[in-house]
Amino acid sequence: MSERAVLRRVLTHLLLPLLMCIGMGLAYESAFHAPSPHHMKVAVVGGGPRADVLAQTLKDRAGDALDVTTLPSGDAARAQIMDRTLVAAYTPSPAPGTAPSLMVATANSATDVEVAQKIFTQVASVQHQPLTVDDLTPMPAQDPTNQALFFLLVAISIGSYGSVAVIGGAGEALRMRTRAGLCLGVSLAVAAIGTALAGPVFHFVHRDLFGLFGLAWVYSFAVVAIGTALHRFLGRWTTLGTMLLFVMLNFTSSGGVFRPDLQNGFFASLHSFWIGSGFVEGARSMIYFDGRAGFGTDVWILAAWAVVGAAALALTSLFERKRRPVPTLAAESEADAAEEREEAAVAV
Repeated sequence: MSERAVLRRVLTHLLLPLLMCIGMGLAYESAFHAPSPHHMKVAVVGGGPRADVLAQTLKDRAGDALDVTTLPSGDAARAQIMDRTLVAAYTPSPAPGTAPSLMVATANSATDVEVAQKIFTQVASVQHQPLTVDDLTPMPAQDPTNQALFFLLVAISIGSYGSVAVIGGAGEALRMRTRAGLCLGVSLAVAAIGTALAGPVFHFVHRDLFGLFGLAWVYSFAVVAIGTALHRFLGRWTTLGTMLLFVMLNFTSSGGVFRPDLQNGFFASLHSFWIGSGFVEGARSMIYFDGRAGFGTDVWILAAWAVVGAAALALTSLFERKRRPVPTLAAESEADAAEEREEAAVAV
């Protein structure tokens, strides 16, 4: 092969990392570079004209950044925050000399809470009062920023789509039934490793480890199965395809760094059904909110992606069976002759 041909081949292969660079840059920068609130749900606690006027003033000043409502009591605010339908609830100073308070849940989103605190600190400063923050779900010391679950998502994702190159590439000659078994096995191993890191190793999850393992296993299987099926059709471009699905669009829409109310409409929309959000939000709801706050929906999201993965493997298996070359008459005759020679040798 001439040097020019080798150079052309190298340049063709370099196209893949360049496209990955462009994709990662576009995805991460567009999702994370300028977080700002969009219809963030907050409330003013209290009845009467005072609460109504404050809520309306916040609406007028914030525009589309905040969705402001009024609630009659702190108990009503607490219920909505623990259901994750409300980010923060502000209670004005009930009497001169007392501080206003802000009720939040850091486990829902530390970045949302940070934005809400900045907003209502300014509101309290107008009354020349310090703001008291009541955190309903204080985070453990091992995860003060509530982003450990996101990094766990990164770890099990890399273990999952990294396995695709082995199962789909080195294992391409295996029967699809065998490859499907490998998908189940490697996803179980990835989930076990992730759960061990979350619990016994780094201790940022102190409860529901078996539930976390289940979510991680379903998530990992979906990624490995879809990637393995894609490898049959994409070949060496599978890496770009899996990174598009499970990194570029997945990490950015998972809610692990910024939830939808701090992102643009595209990534906020993806958050409602993409696989990473099913894992991150499902784990948050299960671990910190006792399985409330849409946990069932998150489980269904993961289950739907796993079904897609299983269906993709089944369709790929059907495709491979149909594409398998049919033996010619000459090949069959040669096989029969070889079998006769074998029998004759045994007889001798």
